[in-house]
Amino acid sequence: MATYYLAVDMGASSGRHILGHMEDGKMILEEVHRFENGMVDKDGELCWEYDRIFKEVIVGLKKCKELGKIPVSMAVDTWGVDFVLLDKDEKVIGNTVGYRDHRTDGMDEEVYKIVPQEELYERTGIQKAIFNTVYQLMAIKKQHPEYLEQAETLLYVPDYFHFLLTGQKTNEYTEATTGNLVNALTRDYDYEVIDKLGYPRKIFQKLIMPGTSIGRFSEKIKEEVGFDLDVIAPASHDTGSAVLAVPANDDDFIYISSGTWSLMGLERTTPETSKRSCELNLTNEGGYNNTYRYLKNIMGLWMIQSVRHEVNDMYSFAQICSMAEEAKDFPSRVDANDECFLSPKNMTEEVKDYCRRTGQQVPETMGELATVIYTSLAECYAKTAKELEEMTGRTYSRICVVGGGSNAGYLNELTAKATGKKVEAGPGEATAIGNITAQMLKSGEFQSIPEARTIIHESFDIKTYEA
Repeated sequence: MATYYLAVDMGASSGRHILGHMEDGKMILEEVHRFENGMVDKDGELCWEYDRIFKEVIVGLKKCKELGKIPVSMAVDTWGVDFVLLDKDEKVIGNTVGYRDHRTDGMDEEVYKIVPQEELYERTGIQKAIFNTVYQLMAIKKQHPEYLEQAETLLYVPDYFHFLLTGQKTNEYTEATTGNLVNALTRDYDYEVIDKLGYPRKIFQKLIMPGTSIGRFSEKIKEEVGFDLDVIAPASHDTGSAVLAVPANDDDFIYISSGTWSLMGLERTTPETSKRSCELNLTNEGGYNNTYRYLKNIMGLWMIQSVRHEVNDMYSFAQICSMAEEAKDFPSRVDANDECFLSPKNMTEEVKDYCRRTGQQVPETMGELATVIYTSLAECYAKTAKELEEMTGRTYSRICVVGGGSNAGYLNELTAKATGKKVEAGPGEATAIGNITAQMLKSGEFQSIPEARTIIHESFDIKTYEA
């Protein structure tokens, strides 16, 4: 009988349960459940539906039982920065607001009045993004101070699901670093910053490292799903898991974890919190095995996903890629990192309006829109590669693209052309693979990260695009 490990991988638009096991020296994946995700409007705020999502987590666990493939362990990974506050009765306080909500508008200035931007960066090494937890907590402090008074516990999203499964309250390190409140050097919460900003110390849990066992199912969950297992903390920030799955053991590459967001960067053993790094808005998020993900957050395929939704998903991503290729001579470009694309009412109109505002030709067809977005993304990748090379004082010969975006062949071609580097694309399921890899490292299926990465390289298709 195979030994199964379950990754519950939640993205901003969908979640899925993926079982992994080893067979003839290769990692085999099987998707057992998939569900929709997305923010919904609640009382004028963009919120996640955690109650509904958790029901889907349970449905997926029951499906494993039906298949007769009961995993020995499981782990949840999600996006970063978002969290819930629990009161003394372990009830969620307020709405479960998501990072695209506008409650944080202006909260950066409120934070900088107390802790200047450069100091915050020097201490935490985290790039400025208006949705970081540090600004979300300031929004709560200003708009709902009573929530912070009632709060006993802060749990990031994957921590919250791990809590619902086990009853254990933890904050996993890679996820916590995205919040801008963890000290880059000590790898612990920066309580000096937390105290200055007036956030209650007690709500922050002891940080645990990926690979830590959180506990087993609570009696209630065990009864509901009909089995028990070990719940492990993976690199619970999805990018942390995706980077663990990059199928390379040298250091001559830049990775792009490509999905709703494109996270482009390097794996390092020391943080870089200099003034120049702050100016370039590069970030030092926590990685597996005490590494740092030195990277830049780029808007990513969110723009294409949004444009596709606006025509009721009538085209597949592959069709959109070929339409973009047909319109490849369309000349206009946008700044893929402009905040206007973070949460517009209508992405299609926002792209057109940007071109209009900047005196460029306005895209009209789906192909023209897609070409503008893909080409702009590739140019943004090229600029970011130069910044990473400036900061490290060296050049890199190739780019490893992992995650869903590794399947966007046209974008990979454009990336190779724009950066002048070879692009190696795959695996597409990098986040789930990284999640499962953390569990397999814990159980001893793999003896080391290099061994795991070699097996990942041999188990999944990697496509090459020459510059």
